[in-house]
Amino acid sequence: MSRRILLFLSVVALTMAGATGALADEAGKGGAENGQKAEKPVPEAKKSVTEHSVRIGGKTVDYKATAGTLILKNDKEEPIAEVGYIAYTRKGVDDPSNRPVTFAYNGGPGSSSIWLHMGALGPRRIVTNDPESTPPPPYDVADNAFSIIDRTDLVMIDPVGTGLSDPVGKGKDEDFWGVDEDIHSVGDFIKAWVSENDRWNSPKYLLGESYGTMRSAGVVDYLQSDQNMAFNGVILVSVFVDANTAVTYPGNDLAFEMFLPTYAAVAWYHDKLDNRPEDLEGFLQQARDFAMGEYADALAAGNKISREDRQAVIEKMSHFTGLSADYLDKADLRVTEGEFTKELLRDSGKTVGRLDSRYTGVSFDLLGQEAQYDPQSAAISSAFVAAFMHYLHHDLKFGLDEEYMVSANQLWTKWDWKHQPPGIPFKLPGWPSTGPDLAHAMGYNPDLQVLVLNGYFDLATPFLGTEYTMDHLELAPELRDHIHMEYFRAGHMMYLHEPALEKFKSSIGQFIDDTDRL
Repeated sequence: MSRRILLFLSVVALTMAGATGALADEAGKGGAENGQKAEKPVPEAKKSVTEHSVRIGGKTVDYKATAGTLILKNDKEEPIAEVGYIAYTRKGVDDPSNRPVTFAYNGGPGSSSIWLHMGALGPRRIVTNDPESTPPPPYDVADNAFSIIDRTDLVMIDPVGTGLSDPVGKGKDEDFWGVDEDIHSVGDFIKAWVSENDRWNSPKYLLGESYGTMRSAGVVDYLQSDQNMAFNGVILVSVFVDANTAVTYPGNDLAFEMFLPTYAAVAWYHDKLDNRPEDLEGFLQQARDFAMGEYADALAAGNKISREDRQAVIEKMSHFTGLSADYLDKADLRVTEGEFTKELLRDSGKTVGRLDSRYTGVSFDLLGQEAQYDPQSAAISSAFVAAFMHYLHHDLKFGLDEEYMVSANQLWTKWDWKHQPPGIPFKLPGWPSTGPDLAHAMGYNPDLQVLVLNGYFDLATPFLGTEYTMDHLELAPELRDHIHMEYFRAGHMMYLHEPALEKFKSSIGQFIDDTDRL
């Protein structure tokens, strides 16, 4: 059995566990005599309100921070979940109902919102040694001069299973752990928060990162077409809207094509190219043209490709990726991101990062096929977790006696990946795409604008895959210029790089300024 089939079957086994394992887990945990999990007690919603100020753009911004929980209910008005959030609202606003509000979250699925919160959006941020490893504590937490709370109020959301968010009452994990279940629960939280805070008339925005972009594309359509809540804009950071552009598996040649220009960018950054060009953008355009042209044709030809044509493609792949022709030949022209991160700097005993390939770390197994860890994650995670927990407990005075779930490990293996797109009467099997949802949302609300932020060195969500997704939304011609693309010489969390963070804030601020009064 081939290495790729083995890799794929391991992913399928984990993914299929999401369809049956979560239900089986619940039935086997004891509780009620009928095998169902006993209902979890329903707590009271909690809040801690504190007041602060921060300097942004040379001006002092006074704001109120609300760390709290909100109780979600089903259509029978039965409590089903406690959802944690942190909201920032600017003080001194004459009519808060007219002030923009942005709802933000990370991805995973299974990640809390601490990364966007403490890395880019909130009034305080963790300072890291980008792109090097950040030393152990104490960590440096500073006022965030690039926070967006001068332009918009901000609500950081932790989906159920992360942060302080859990099923309660009649709610069960499987009611929230799936593409559509997640869309509905996050959408329902937003609607409840808007009603509780009298913000129906406010300009509204969604901001999601990674899997959070798949969530956003579904949430905006759900809230607009089902709940009559219109949005001004959607901000997609490091896009994972169509899984088929970012998941390499046997038979999905499209994803291999999408990754190649990112391999080229990473090889360029680490100086692994012969005759490395000075012009990165021009080089990446050549890589795009090759990936969607000769390379795509070669993969489509399969075993029918001639020996001469195959060798010519291998030589060009080597030119763009920095990998040897011999390695590419043995890989059958198809290199996964895990293999690339292991192979590019193998000779120097280094592994490059997946989320941000500017980062490098020790390669523990020099004979290994794939990377065993992500050096970027290892470099920053301890700093982010420690800084956020201290901030939550001491500055926001909340959650000291509760466990905060930063990442719900392996939650994605229990995820229901099936999705029901607009106009389809049932959920579709296979890797999902909420691109049709986004397209429907843009047609339903023809004033909706979309800002897309991409990192060149992001091996989790390749930028060509994002471009392909946006180019295949089947939008009406008059809506196509409603998608605005920005690029950064950084990775998945481009805001870790301070020059990129400044641009990140500028792009979002300008987007909000341009869309809050269309």
